Amino acid sequence: QVQPVESGGGLVQPGGSLKLSCRTSTSIDSAYEMGWYRRAPGSQREFVATFTREGRTKYADSVKGRFTISRDSASNTLDLQMNSLKPEDTALYYCKAEYSKGFYSWGRGTQVTVSS
Repeated sequence: QVQPVESGGGLVQPGGSLKLSCRTSTSIDSAYEMGWYRRAPGSQREFVATFTREGRTKYADSVKGRFTISRDSASNTLDLQMNSLKPEDTALYYCKAEYSKGFYSWGRGTQVTVSS
């Protein structure tokens, strides 16, 4: 499967915002599901948000109301707008592209650090 490529990570102060992007080389509209996951230092990778082929979104409780996942069909990009960032949002953020059910590929990740 084609590996998606993440971008947009960086260092931001608490309360700030960042926008992550994940680009695929295949049609994002045809993907079964696209999603964002993260791994904080010393922790396992966890679910953040997903966007299904049908346009349904789902969020982890910890990011509801602060993060927004969206899909740009023209550029085959999955975005994650992150607002009101907290230190506990610090993690390596991964994009997962599930092209068909059970067949997926992970990106290499982009680092987000929330610190004053």
